[in-house]
This record gives sequence, structure tokens and C-alpha cells, in this order.
Amino acid sequence: MPRRVPAAYAGRNSTSSARGRTGPRPRRRLRTAAAGAVVAAAVLTGAATAPVTAAPYDAGHADPALRKALADLVDAPGGPPGAIAVLTRDGVRQVYRAGTAEVGTGRPPRPDDHMRIASVAKAFSGAVALSLVDRRALDLDDTIGRRLPQLPADWHAVTLRQLLQHTSGLPDFSKSKTFQDIVRADPRHHFDSRRLLDFVAGQRLLFPPGSRYAYSNSDNIAVALMAEQATGRPYESLLEHLVYRPLDLTETSLPQGYRLPRPFLHGYFTAPGEPPEDVSEAVSASGAWASGGIVSTPADLSRFIGGYAGPELLTPMTRQAQQDFLPGGASEPAGPGANAAGLGLFRYTTRCGTVLGHTGNTPGYTQFAASTRDGRRTVTVSVTSQVTTNPALLSRLRAVEERFVCALLTDRGPGGWTPRER
Repeated sequence: MPRRVPAAYAGRNSTSSARGRTGPRPRRRLRTAAAGAVVAAAVLTGAATAPVTAAPYDAGHADPALRKALADLVDAPGGPPGAIAVLTRDGVRQVYRAGTAEVGTGRPPRPDDHMRIASVAKAFSGAVALSLVDRRALDLDDTIGRRLPQLPADWHAVTLRQLLQHTSGLPDFSKSKTFQDIVRADPRHHFDSRRLLDFVAGQRLLFPPGSRYAYSNSDNIAVALMAEQATGRPYESLLEHLVYRPLDLTETSLPQGYRLPRPFLHGYFTAPGEPPEDVSEAVSASGAWASGGIVSTPADLSRFIGGYAGPELLTPMTRQAQQDFLPGGASEPAGPGANAAGLGLFRYTTRCGTVLGHTGNTPGYTQFAASTRDGRRTVTVSVTSQVTTNPALLSRLRAVEERFVCALLTDRGPGGWTPRER
């Protein structure tokens, strides 16, 4: 059982670092397995609107087939110890869950449990940048050369639009050998998040900007730095004022350390035939920052994706640019169905219809969040292991995600339920 967190780290804006650690050190297996996963996969990871009211919970019409699909995922060899899916349709929320929030306790996952959202954080940096485009503080054709001239001259022609759509050609800092060596030696190492691009500053672009698609964690670091340069405000402050407050995200934050706010979904390293190893607080968020460091809850994540993919947060003109999709551009891990890349947003075309959203993975967590274009129907699926290390399990997860998308899009709703006021 992990040692309990001191009161100083119990708040939602934890900023602890390796230099001030008080918790237990990661075990050797974690340092080679989970740390290797974080560097190889995805270090990981308009006008303001009125606050969104919490959706009522409808427990009376849950679909047994969806419950079973989630339970079967948890029970699969090497499966995650816990999973939670939240379906919201016209103001009514259904919660599906399987397994446990913490091995050995029997406590089920809950919508208000904190978790690492991994690369879904890239949608948040998209929300910040596009909100600044609405306010004319940034332009989609702004270049690195104009906004961040201190970065390598070879990168100067890259535009904000290309960064948001992963067509920039920027080399991925998380694949740098120096970065990987640091994380393997000390997964809780505290990085200077605003200097993460230094790890690849000596490298040229991988291809001419705009000529092809290549998912890169460097892109969203540059997006956040552009937002800071344009406003003179820290990225964390921009998140608070442009995203958290308008969408009433009260349990979402961007920490610098490895601690998670309480309560939280424990994340695990899993492998068939081996006991799960808790890696919830194994890795410092400072090495992911705007690319994958955000902590949220299933409830907050549902509100966010409905506001960002829907019409609440951005003006129609900016939304049109956001949803100019590049076929074949996939998030990491790929979401259900056929993927296409927009600006900080992906389109998932399934057998039942289309939703817009983002995915993410990091040691201990794999995430999927999506919404209909009108923002009135949302789905999130969160599991407590990095299933991308197991191709068969990832394929199974994508099938489960598609089942939940189909339930979301059907006219009658999951299990034949109809929305009603509570």
C-alpha cells in the first residue's frame, strides 16, 4: 500500500518535484517499464460562456451490454484494474464502471476521481490557442519565427495552424535520447517545462512544414509558448481564464510534480500473469506540461470535450478552422473508427456515426473523450493502465470505445433510456 500523502500535497494544484519528494521511490521494474513507456509512447502525453451546470445522473436505464463490455476489458489478460465510462446526452449523465479505483480496496471508480488525462491535454492547449485566435491575440498563420524567434531558425516558417494539426515537422523532444535517459534514471525528475524543446533544438525539421502528418509532443509545447508570448501570461493562468472558468472545470489542473490530488484513480503497470504495479505517482508531470500533463476527472473531462468540440467555447469562424480535418491523421493511441486530424481535435468516423475528440496514454492511464458537433452528447472512457503496451488489449479497447460511441449516437439512447429532468 502506498504511503499516504502529506497534507501539503492534498490540494488540487500540486507542485511537488523530485527535489522535494517525500513519497516512496519507484521500484526497479517501474523505472525500466513505465519510464520506457512514457518516453516511447506519448510523454505520454470566442467569448467566454456561462458556467456549465452538472448533469443529473440516470442510474435507471443503464445498458447491461455496455457494463459487460467494460467488465470484460478489465477481466482480460493484462487488463486495467479499473475502468469508467461517462455518457452524457441532453443533460443526463450515465456512468459505467468496472473493477476498482485502487487495487486491494474494492472502491469503484467515480466521476469525481482525479486522473492523468495524458495527451488529451493537447486539446486543452488547442482550446487556449483557438480562444486567443478568437480574441485576435494570435493568428493561425503566426509563425515560430515571429512569436518564438529564439527557437532554431530552421523551424521559423512553422505556423500555429501546423503545430495544432501536427503537420509542423518539429522533432519530438520525448524521443530525444538525452530526455529518455533522464526519465529512465529518475522518472520524477523535475524539468523546466518551458525548456523542453531544448532537447531537440539542434535538430532540423523532419519534413517541410505542412507537407505531411506526424504526431509530435513538441508541437503543443510550442503552442503553449506562443500563447505565453502573445499574452505575457503563464500558460497555467491562460488555462484557468480561457478554459477552466468558462466551462466550470473545478477539478482540473496542470501540476508540475508527480503527486495527484485526492481522491484519484490509481494507475497501474499491467502485464498478463503479473500483479499490477501502482505507477500513479511515478512520473513528474513537468516532462509533459502542455503536451500531456493535465490532471482532471471523468466529470470535468466530459464537460470539457462538450464545450471544446461543441459551440460553447469558440466562435463559428474559429470552429470552422478547428474542424478542417486531415484524413488519416490519428491521435495516439488511435481512437475508434477512421481517424482524421483537425486543430487540437480529431474526428472519429465509426460504424454508427461521427464524433470529435482526443485520446491519450501515459503510464497508468489510457483516455478517450469525444462529443457530437453540437456538444450535447459526450462520451469519455478512462482505464487505469497504459494499454498501448499490449496491441491486443488496445484493439479491444478501441472496440469498447466504438460501442459507447454507438450508444451515444443512437436515437433512443443506451438501453432504450430517454433523457429526463431530475
